[in-house]
Amino acid sequence: MAQQDKTREVYGKVVARTWRDPAFKAKLLADPQGTLKGAGITVPAGAKVTVLENTATHFHLVLPPKPTDALSDDALDRVAGGVMHCGGASCTDEDH
Repeated sequence: MAQQDKTREVYGKVVARTWRDPAFKAKLLADPQGTLKGAGITVPAGAKVTVLENTATHFHLVLPPKPTDALSDDALDRVAGGVMHCGGASCTDEDH
């Protein structure tokens, strides 16, 4: 779990930097893998990285890979649960 926290922290710093530094943002959009590597984020070999930007009128929903273990519908709901983040858009989540 500590590794996940560290990864979230590094991703958060990358996002914050894009908000402060337009040149860094342009670099991230143009070369996501190289820019992430430079920020200390390891991208697995052969993985493709796409950077998308949410706006007040357009947000992207990223679907995580389906778990490989057989889970009940209730367990899937718990695994997939969480807080929706929609940028400037107004989003709701019936469970929260």
